Amino acid sequence: MIIGDVVAKYPETVPVFRSFGMQCLGCPSARGESVEKAAGVHGFDADRLVEALNEALKK
Repeated sequence: MIIGDVVAKYPETVPVFRSFGMQCLGCPSARGESVEKAAGVHGFDADRLVEALNEALKK
């Protein structure tokens, strides 16, 4: 899923993205970059990010 789409649909995920070092959630790359690709660019495991995003949505 594209980061911009996730943030637009689930704004409660913003703190999760930021906790993973992804500060520019409104920039052009975030609007077209997948969660998986961003995880690779930022040097962390995509599954770990997805788990954290899912946890945020359960609250």
